[in-house]
Amino acid sequence: MIFCKSSEKMGELLDNSVHLMVTSPPYNVGKDYDDNLTLKEYRAFLKRVWSEVKRVLVPGGRACINIANLGRKPYIPLHAFIVEDMLELELLMRGEVIWNKASSGSPSTAWGSWLSAKNPTLRDIHEYILVFSKGMFSRENTGRNSTISKEQFLEFTKSVWTFAAEPATKVGHPAPFPVELPYRLIQLYTFEGDVVLDPFMGSGQAAIAAITTQRRYVGYEIIEDYVRLAERRIETARLALTTRDLFESERKKAERTSDKKRASS
Repeated sequence: MIFCKSSEKMGELLDNSVHLMVTSPPYNVGKDYDDNLTLKEYRAFLKRVWSEVKRVLVPGGRACINIANLGRKPYIPLHAFIVEDMLELELLMRGEVIWNKASSGSPSTAWGSWLSAKNPTLRDIHEYILVFSKGMFSRENTGRNSTISKEQFLEFTKSVWTFAAEPATKVGHPAPFPVELPYRLIQLYTFEGDVVLDPFMGSGQAAIAAITTQRRYVGYEIIEDYVRLAERRIETARLALTTRDLFESERKKAERTSDKKRASS
């Protein structure tokens, strides 16, 4: 379910009803989904959302925020401000992942003064994924299954992740994160059947990752066109999963038939 409204008030959700929040908030830099707020207004807006996230998370539930820093004159450390605001809300910080986007196709060329010490500029090829939990460090085991493999667990518990960004032109949204990002967080921090929330749903990447891993999703998005885009993409992902499951079922059926024939011969 995606609600077309602000996530500053998530009255549709009960207290302690969400197991994981994963999102990338709007960056307030003049994209077509942004409001141009002052930094103080922007932080206050996000903090209202984070406060609601805290309310709806189960005890021990995790909140994962993908954020990039902005600007050069001056540099704006958004990740540091978000950490400060989350700690003020008494969420527990669990760590941060550096998402290395170096493999992406279009690295920045904004290097400032070329081959000169006058004013060289660092080119960001990374973003942050900040991880918090509500009230406690561990979650109650409800008897649901974890679906993460040994290989995934060893890889996803590293503090640096390397995979490409998602091209905006491919998705139809100005700032999508790749499905791989919420997929890793869902596999690492939730059990099968858990509820995943994205309060800034955008093009539906978190929801697609949720249904791919047999989790439930809920989201908020204020722009109607993006709600429709997300719903179309989610439906396409559902159909792909159904088709895959059908082929897998037929393959197993054929294998069983073949095994019976060999056994009887």
